[in-house]
Amino acid sequence: MHFVEVILPLSLAKTFTYSVSEAEFHYIKKGMRVAVPFGKSKIYTALVIEIHQNEPTLYEAKEIHQILDEKPIVTEIQITHWQWIASYYMCAIGDVYRGAMPSGLLLESETIISQKQDLFVDESLLSDDEFLVYQALQQQNSLKVQDVIAILNKKNIFPVIQKLIDKNILVLQEEISESYKPKLVRYVRLHSKYDSNAGLGELLETLKSANKQKEIVLRYFQLSATEKKPITVKILVEAANSSSAIIKALIEKEIFEDYFLQEDRVNFNGKIREDQLQLSQAQQTAFEEIKDSFTQKEVCLLHGVTSSGKTEIYIKLIEEYLETGKQVLYLLPEIALTTQLVGRLRTYFGNKVAVFHSKYNNNERIEVWNQVLANYQKAQVVIGARSALFLPFHNLGFIIVDEEHEQTFKQVDPAPRYHARDAAVVLAHSHKAKVLLGSATPSIETYFNAKSEKYGLVEISKRFGNVMMPNIELVDLKDKYFRKKMTGHFSDVLIEEINTALSLGEQVILFQNRRGYSPIIECITCGNVPQCQQCDVSLTYHKHKNQLRCHYCGYTMAKPTHCHSCSSVDLTTRGFGTEQIEQELISIFPNSKMGRMDQDTTRGKFGFEKIIDSFKNREIDILVGTQMLAKGLDFDNVSLVGIMNADNMLYHPDFRAFERSFQMMTQVAGRAGRSEKQGKVIIQTYNPNHNTIQQVTNNDYRGMYQEQLYDRQIYKYPPYFRIIKLTLKQRDFDKLKEGAMWLYQVMSQNLTMPVLGPEEPAINRIRNEYIRTIIIKIPQNVSVVNTKKTIQKILNSFEAVAQYRAIKVTLNVDFY
Repeated sequence: MHFVEVILPLSLAKTFTYSVSEAEFHYIKKGMRVAVPFGKSKIYTALVIEIHQNEPTLYEAKEIHQILDEKPIVTEIQITHWQWIASYYMCAIGDVYRGAMPSGLLLESETIISQKQDLFVDESLLSDDEFLVYQALQQQNSLKVQDVIAILNKKNIFPVIQKLIDKNILVLQEEISESYKPKLVRYVRLHSKYDSNAGLGELLETLKSANKQKEIVLRYFQLSATEKKPITVKILVEAANSSSAIIKALIEKEIFEDYFLQEDRVNFNGKIREDQLQLSQAQQTAFEEIKDSFTQKEVCLLHGVTSSGKTEIYIKLIEEYLETGKQVLYLLPEIALTTQLVGRLRTYFGNKVAVFHSKYNNNERIEVWNQVLANYQKAQVVIGARSALFLPFHNLGFIIVDEEHEQTFKQVDPAPRYHARDAAVVLAHSHKAKVLLGSATPSIETYFNAKSEKYGLVEISKRFGNVMMPNIELVDLKDKYFRKKMTGHFSDVLIEEINTALSLGEQVILFQNRRGYSPIIECITCGNVPQCQQCDVSLTYHKHKNQLRCHYCGYTMAKPTHCHSCSSVDLTTRGFGTEQIEQELISIFPNSKMGRMDQDTTRGKFGFEKIIDSFKNREIDILVGTQMLAKGLDFDNVSLVGIMNADNMLYHPDFRAFERSFQMMTQVAGRAGRSEKQGKVIIQTYNPNHNTIQQVTNNDYRGMYQEQLYDRQIYKYPPYFRIIKLTLKQRDFDKLKEGAMWLYQVMSQNLTMPVLGPEEPAINRIRNEYIRTIIIKIPQNVSVVNTKKTIQKILNSFEAVAQYRAIKVTLNVDFY
């Protein structure tokens, strides 16, 4: 009897045993994929994690269908790491396997449905069910069969899908690719032999008779004197009322040179990168200190103020690890950042850099997976968002977690709800690799670990090239509104500063942490606010689509012309988002170019590149955005940053609200004045004396850290307590209430620690499911493993109670 133990890509905590023949038994290795039958008729791609001869006692082992790999595509270290994630974050091992593998390697009988492109659909011809599916596809470009079951809330959905396919509205499994080429802009500069004064005399002598050419050269000098930026061929031709043929003639005469820019502006001075990476004194010291700390500790925190040149230190360290033949993993919180960094790293490491994140399509991800597995030259340095953690590294030597404080490192849904920073530390431990955490505003837990000497700590307090920290000015909105000095949501101070920056040809970033036009539309007569039908939230108004949207479930309706409850036509908007700021800017600064960067404008694989490219190439003067802007982007021409309203971050019902606001504002402020000139930051707030806002103004991280630590200790929060959050969801309000109460009582009887709840969260209904949360706080001196075992036992008995079986329970360990 020969058996294999496999993991299935389903939310199941158990592994399953299948029987194999003797020949297969000797051929199969751990980490290979096999196709196995499961349930009545389904076939799944399972992963072999053990080969043994113990017959299962509870069921008869089925035979596998076929072996899919010739050699293992998952390493043993990976399997161990996945098991750690499953046990630490209390989720099913099947969830981890499904989340870790590129979906192209998980063939299964679950198909993906997408909508035909560029198609007019007469909605009146659709039945109710068909319309629901069609509407869901307007919100997201593809649905799984499972999603459709959830949307229609019934099991037998294939007839509906079949009808839509017959009506030529849906297609099955079709990858929609996007063709975007980064834009190359053509620039000109004077040939280097005419740099000196003697050269200029000679130049004018040469062009004595060619008037049109002389005209262009003189115009070039005028432009380069007034504008401090590189000159494009297009601008020069327009300014001189000439044609590009004449410029071509000048290039042939070797008077002008043309060059193209697509990536950073860093190399436009024409030097090669080799000699550019000279670390400054402060960077060099930090670099040495990090190497020292790695001799004693596995993890080191690099705490350097914004724009202190942390990336250069990373590059130096990567160089050292590559020389020893090790692989390097560089984790970033946001896909927008990878696009900017890849360019920088490729100029140093050329072809050794591979990129892995969720905007890549299946084939590209599988390619990177195989390159890492085979330890190719092409994938010595892997840059990616949190999912890159799951790649099959052979010889990992060094992990960098940049901007480690970012909450996007924590996966929220679906399971595994892991935190990439913590999981990276564990992964490095099993590879005997080192971890460097970098941030200008470290999370309190990490800084606490560094202060209590669990991690090494290296600090840089000066910006690179001794650029001054930006000058932060607070504007009291209460006072400005009272004195009628506001234009829309802009104070007179902010408008004046934007004008100054624009007149100097510099760029401006405005930050507002809300997308859409305004979060609430209210009837002035009766006070009615349109709510989402399925969630307990008001609908956000999006002006350019003229619709109200729910940001939780994607429900939309056309903007009402009159109040739905009293039929009054007096409707007004309350609050404001990025879209409204953009509209106001257009009316205040009609001659400037605006850009907007939020979830609505960055859909699609190259959404980020398009906006970042055009901002880099200075085609946009003012960029308005949500927190995507706060993630370590580097633009050298930004002199002014405006935070439109600091208060809506501060007053969130969350124990991290002050810490998060401090990080967010400091990071956004750090986008200003990154080259020679000191930048300026204007924070508009109703409460300029708030502690956190004062700490941002004085760049006082320590003060914020001490104050928050003091609060955390009193109120039993991390880093002094570990937190596990249970979320219960159910469509029936009373059943949920009863079940949550039962669970809470059993937990508080069996656990000797604070159990809080069952609490209704601020948004207590999403997609027609009511929600309750229970929070368990585990003190430092109590074993986390045993506590988790107890919780799991209680949950198993909860599921055994018949009337509670319909309640969905999700666990989130370290949910912050």
